[in-house]
Amino acid sequence: MIKTSNPSPPEARRKMVSEEASAPTTRLSACTSSVLANPRACALFLDMDGTLLDLAPTPRSVRVPDGLLELLERLMIVFNGAVAIITGRMLAEADLILSPMKLIASGVHGAELRRGRDLEIERVTAVLPDDFVEAMQGVARRIPGVLAEPKGPGLAIHYRLAPDAETLIAQELASALERHAGVFHILPGKRLFEVVPAGLSKGTALVALSALPQFRGRVPIMIGDDIGDEAAFAAAELRQGFGLRVAGEHYRPDIADFSGPREVLRWLDRIVTHFDPSRRSLRA
Repeated sequence: MIKTSNPSPPEARRKMVSEEASAPTTRLSACTSSVLANPRACALFLDMDGTLLDLAPTPRSVRVPDGLLELLERLMIVFNGAVAIITGRMLAEADLILSPMKLIASGVHGAELRRGRDLEIERVTAVLPDDFVEAMQGVARRIPGVLAEPKGPGLAIHYRLAPDAETLIAQELASALERHAGVFHILPGKRLFEVVPAGLSKGTALVALSALPQFRGRVPIMIGDDIGDEAAFAAAELRQGFGLRVAGEHYRPDIADFSGPREVLRWLDRIVTHFDPSRRSLRA
């Protein structure tokens, strides 16, 4: 049986924003206090797009902020290695963006894992059927501004440059998935739909990475900006940790902990500078 999370119109998707994120100031303050008290009792999990990187018209047109790689290396020191990337991108693509840096990471919503900085990428599940991928690429060719992005075990179809195509794309996705006997679900995001293996999510990724020696027993902190990050927020909070939201198309500023990626980077920079005041702040 194919499981799908039916794509919903923008009004319905906005209702999916977690209303439990109603006290961001208190939550962020409590998280900051925990980190400053003992960062080596905490583990940091970071989304990329919309969290560390500003969103861009296409996935390949993102820009890496000045100083980001140095900041991540300094965070690795402060957290004693317990820093990981949890992204919807394929890890090979994430590595190109952050090159030459490689971190412990999960890609494609939990379908890829790298359990050590020097280890190979593990694929947790099989790739999507070729005919489904070809069908989605055909949809992208027919609709100007739509981009189909195969990701091995997953696929994203972007319509940021064609927002009026949302309903048609949702229908095409649902129809194409009905023709397969696999188990997938459709995850709505920021001007895109993701097709990912059912049973996997950024939440399962956080659980898997939390079992690694350098993460085990620590307070998990997940920072993200999209519906796909909700599973990881829930996994972190179930472990008495923190899910920190970044404002944008899915989180209103009044329920978000950060106004955008720049504020996330400022917060992270304040942490590393607190523990190494001799180092020049990246904000300088």
